[in-house]
Amino acid sequence: MFPIIQKERLASTVTKLVIRAPYIAPKRLPGNFVIVRVVESGERIPLTLVDSDPRTGTITLIVQAIGKTTQLLCSLKEGDSLHDVVGPLGTPTPIENHGAVACVGGGVGTAVIYPIARGLREAGNNVYSIIGGRTSELVILEREMAEVSNRVITTTDDGSLGRKGIVTDPLREMLDDTSLGITAVYAIGPLPMMKAVAHLTKQYGVPTFVSLNAIMVDGTGMCGGCRVSIDGVMKFACVDGPEFDAHKVDFDELIMRNRSYGELERLAHQRYLATTTLQEQA
Repeated sequence: MFPIIQKERLASTVTKLVIRAPYIAPKRLPGNFVIVRVVESGERIPLTLVDSDPRTGTITLIVQAIGKTTQLLCSLKEGDSLHDVVGPLGTPTPIENHGAVACVGGGVGTAVIYPIARGLREAGNNVYSIIGGRTSELVILEREMAEVSNRVITTTDDGSLGRKGIVTDPLREMLDDTSLGITAVYAIGPLPMMKAVAHLTKQYGVPTFVSLNAIMVDGTGMCGGCRVSIDGVMKFACVDGPEFDAHKVDFDELIMRNRSYGELERLAHQRYLATTTLQEQA
């Protein structure tokens, strides 16, 4: 069992959890993730390792409650335990000294880009970050990103925080500003956002890395559920990634595959909400 040491609500649907996992914490690197099972009968879900503390043996996860399992996870309290946490999994992010990089995070994707931005800064890069969300409530880790960045630009779709617009608008400006000298881009967020970033940076010939949130079951390449097409070749996001060259990703195929179980996920969520409501009324 993996006890929750600390819980913090970052937004109405976003929760930060610090979990005791002493065998995982010392081995975490930027880009690694874990497979979590909240209860023994529950599904397995992949979650990025946002941070870890080998001294205390803890790992940090940031979870957005959008379905049955993530809502169940976010409902747990300090002192409760997760049934399984397996990791660290995935290929770590290739951290290099590019000179100057742009790190782009959309929504809860900012939680994934944060450890990468920190690793890039520690490697000697100038880090220029852009974080965005539909509304101000969905923009997270502003302070943390500012601590590891030379500059942070915030955008919201509705203009409730920072600039009104989408993350590709300031990214284009950064790429046009030759004084910054950006030679690599890291982008993590919703698939349409990453697709738009890849389309933009390809025009500039700037290497771009994205983290693919494909459907996963075991996280070891055995199930084949996280198949993605990279430059026409089948790869597994769990063991070959989760990060890939954005200009080689077939985003349209991945978007379609991620929708495969949409109806089943909706029904499971509805049943969970109905059961929870009945329990609260009892």
